[in-house]
Amino acid sequence: MGTIMAVCVSPRKGTPKTNIGTARLIAGWGLEHDSYAGSRHRQVSLLSYEKIEAFRARGAEVEFGAFGENLVVRGFDFAALPVGARFACGGVVLEMTRIGRECHSHCAIFEKMGECMMPTQGVFARVLCGGPLSVGDELELLPDGTPLPYRVAVLTASDKGSRGERVDESGALIAQMCEQAGMLVTRTVLLPDERDRLAAAMRELCDGGGCDLLLTTGGTGFAPRDCTPEATCDIAERMVPGIPAAMVANSLQYTPRAMLTRAVAAIRAKTLIVNLPGSPKAVQENLSFPLPALGHGLQMLRGEGGECARPMK
Repeated sequence: MGTIMAVCVSPRKGTPKTNIGTARLIAGWGLEHDSYAGSRHRQVSLLSYEKIEAFRARGAEVEFGAFGENLVVRGFDFAALPVGARFACGGVVLEMTRIGRECHSHCAIFEKMGECMMPTQGVFARVLCGGPLSVGDELELLPDGTPLPYRVAVLTASDKGSRGERVDESGALIAQMCEQAGMLVTRTVLLPDERDRLAAAMRELCDGGGCDLLLTTGGTGFAPRDCTPEATCDIAERMVPGIPAAMVANSLQYTPRAMLTRAVAAIRAKTLIVNLPGSPKAVQENLSFPLPALGHGLQMLRGEGGECARPMK
């Protein structure tokens, strides 16, 4: 277990980072507002607090962030850990991808001290699960083989909700149900019923690698502006007709209007997308039925599943 001592970002590359105390990590990207964030494997940089203190004891006058590190953590010798090590802090999960980085130009620290810490002590990680981090938070080294919770993004399509004229009760209910099922809600998005914007948001959520399951709510009916299924089909790579069929079959026991849904389910990259209705009551009826069975599909999308066939009796 370690303790976060600094959370540092820089608005421009090539400049020292500043300890801002708290920031949000974005899955598949890095620290929000940091110039070095991106979709590559070096999304977040980390340094050991003890190594920085030892460097200071030798006469180096350096502030947190001077070496370009995002996170300063007390309690870990990062360079002694293997690539692939995973760390968790609340809902945030990081995976170490690289140890050290070559310095192509000598900085002021190197000119004074004759060395820089990043080539030997700095490590890099990618963000598997995003969320907030603050100074004082505890960072835990996860045991090998610890399964990650399924990551969920919730997208609400609502003209009134996007204008602040209606509280998004359905999106909040979806998040609550997923968390109760042991899943991790990483993003919530509220947009108007505009096909292009919905499709763009879905594409970004899926391609960014930040969610295993994308649940939408709203825009599945007959109203002229209802377009969530169309937006889903615009970015879909494979369709999953069994999920909406199962939801309709289950919902018909409550109301014959269940047959009027146009909801679809689809796969893009490694994310499963499922359309849900817009009302909280309909969300409860529709999501509660397939939710316990989705884990197997998500496991297969992650590449973690084995044989699907059940043995014959």
